[in-house]
Amino acid sequence: MYNSRAQTLFLLLLLHSVLLAPLVSAQGSKWSTLSGNPPKVIANGGFSGIFPSSTSYAYNLALLVSVPDVVLWCDVQLTKDGVGICAPDLLLSNSSDIADIFKKRNKAYLVNGVPTKGWFSVDFTFKELSTIALIQGVYSRTNKFDGNAFPILTVKDVASTYKPRGFWLNVQHDQFFTQHNLSMRSFVISVSKTVIVNYISSPEVAFLKSIMARLNPKTTKLVFRFLGQDETEPSTNQTYGSLLKNLTFVKTFASGIMVPKSYIWPVDANNYLLPYMSVVLDAHKEGLEVFASDFSNDVPFSFNYSYDPVTEFLNYVDNGIFSVDGVLTDFPITPSEAIGCFAHLGQNASAQAKALVISKYGASGDYPGCTDLAYKKAIDDHVDILDCPVQLAKDGTPFCLSSINLIDSTTVAQSMFSNLTRSIPAIKSGSGIFTFSLTWSQIQSLTPSIANPYAGYRLFRNPKYKNAGRYLTLADFLTLSKKASSLTGVLISIENAAYLAGEQGLDVIQAVKDALSKASYDNQVALRVMIQSTNSSVLQQFKDKTNYELVYKVDENIRDAANSAVGDIKKFAHAVVVGKTSVFPENNAFLTGVTDTVSKLKSFKLPVYVETFSNEFVSQAWDFFSDATVEINSYVTGASVDGVITDYPKTAARYKRNPCLLGKNAPPYMSSVEAGSLMQLITPDYLPPAEAPFPVLNESDVMEPPMPPVSATATTPTSSPGGVNTTIAPTQRNGQSKIASCFFLPYLAMLLSALFLV
Repeated sequence: MYNSRAQTLFLLLLLHSVLLAPLVSAQGSKWSTLSGNPPKVIANGGFSGIFPSSTSYAYNLALLVSVPDVVLWCDVQLTKDGVGICAPDLLLSNSSDIADIFKKRNKAYLVNGVPTKGWFSVDFTFKELSTIALIQGVYSRTNKFDGNAFPILTVKDVASTYKPRGFWLNVQHDQFFTQHNLSMRSFVISVSKTVIVNYISSPEVAFLKSIMARLNPKTTKLVFRFLGQDETEPSTNQTYGSLLKNLTFVKTFASGIMVPKSYIWPVDANNYLLPYMSVVLDAHKEGLEVFASDFSNDVPFSFNYSYDPVTEFLNYVDNGIFSVDGVLTDFPITPSEAIGCFAHLGQNASAQAKALVISKYGASGDYPGCTDLAYKKAIDDHVDILDCPVQLAKDGTPFCLSSINLIDSTTVAQSMFSNLTRSIPAIKSGSGIFTFSLTWSQIQSLTPSIANPYAGYRLFRNPKYKNAGRYLTLADFLTLSKKASSLTGVLISIENAAYLAGEQGLDVIQAVKDALSKASYDNQVALRVMIQSTNSSVLQQFKDKTNYELVYKVDENIRDAANSAVGDIKKFAHAVVVGKTSVFPENNAFLTGVTDTVSKLKSFKLPVYVETFSNEFVSQAWDFFSDATVEINSYVTGASVDGVITDYPKTAARYKRNPCLLGKNAPPYMSSVEAGSLMQLITPDYLPPAEAPFPVLNESDVMEPPMPPVSATATTPTSSPGGVNTTIAPTQRNGQSKIASCFFLPYLAMLLSALFLV
């Protein structure tokens, strides 16, 4: 039943996208591909990064969200009765429930000389295999769609049902099937008579040679697929590395080569890029097209790409020296964006979206937050608003730091000041070493430490520079900002003002006012000044600064705001910051819907800025396809937010400038989407438990007591050469929960009712 409904749904969606989606090509008339045409996007088993590979959902989604000429990839296996099927692995147990259906029919065979045990297609007829279901074979991806009982598709099924403009058959193990008296050669030649096959690839020279004379080279291109450089090609007994040095020989039986992406841009032992290899240029000289494989958004790749898969693709298709002729990917929407929207995008391209790009501690995804390096990187990346969370040192010096707790952003716990640990419940739970316990000169001696919010997923940020940079005083920050002609403003964040005034005798509000006045920000209009706080009483202290924009930060997840609460916000603020999940709540990393938060705030003419956007794929729900650009686009064009706060400003700033935002009809890979659609494709038995909705922001949540007067003397103990005598509490590090929200394309929601009408 689910398969029937889904099939009808996706066919309708596909028709809709073909009829309405405009064809948008990247800027620039000349590509460095062999043909001069844009590189091909090859969908590995369809959109296998989300749905189980080689299923109807995966193939349809690939067609729905990719460039119009996306190529569908099928890994061909042969059944016992000679039927060609699409399955991603020779071992069917790696991508299906066959081990549960035929529990005792596993076998052990030699595969390229390696003893391999499992369930193989050669031991089953197609009729038998029609009783099993394909499931997600990559354990790090969601299994929530496994209840849809996806049937195995034949090669002819894929070609006739989806009619792709490009169809690619990959024959990975011809020798294995030959050993079992099955002829892959006969199958490929036969199917090519009834189905248009645009590409056939194989890592076996003998197989490609055996079929080349029987296929029309104008219709079907043969591609030699390279495996690991030290692996041996079975028919020549040469390593793939040695064959790479003899492309003239390869040209005698193939029109192109497919190589792992590391053949082109290798990385060192620390996962940083090495200089590019000449394989693309060498192959193009021989008249061979080059296709790169192994692209996936949800695995760590080189730190040079800052966890941004669009940046990675651009390095292969738009580096100013060469371009590959196609890319094989599990997430075809991402190279579609790269090729269709971002390639050939000049540094001075004008902005197409109005949403502000606001930094989160500078470019803190690349360098320790609030350091000179993080700020300079954010400026170079075309951030609009540069932020400074102001902290005060013991001597009253205001400076920029992400947290009042030095443990969060420095190596103070390993320094001579480690005995300053204390517990202050009014500031945070647990213990810390706080900025007001050290003088500015002492803080300057500390080593910065980059934030790693997703270390629990083994995802670390730029380890080569994890302790680089120096911290800036607020005065230095303001001077740096004034010199950056590309900036449109600064955002000064103030927290813990009441505690500092009442308990430490430190006036952070006056310190900020004095610094801004001394830097002549009071009487200039070149840069907008934004003052942000979660405390309404703090913002009230800046009401006399009429040229400042006061920004109220809601520090809890909400689904709406009462009119009275928004009315109160209007009395002391000009804009509001909310978290991502206050716009699109999620459950178990799936989007559940859209709240009324943005619409309510904007109905009171309050701009809405949303935080925090990160590039790491675990920070996004499945609906965003492990692609930060998809997520940003969903909030900007889908939810109409007025700004995004991000620790990777480059990704958001580049998004703003892409030409696909021009005009009313965006291409499918740059379209706004409908909330909650992806979850509706999960069968009931796989649905996560429902969660309680977020609360509504009320008047009592907004209004704060007046700021206390600054106490005459600080209560902080006097420092000594060895530090401060305080009660040492055990250090307690708080874990950071995964922040994920999501979004899906509108075509899915527009016709989702078809799912329930069939």
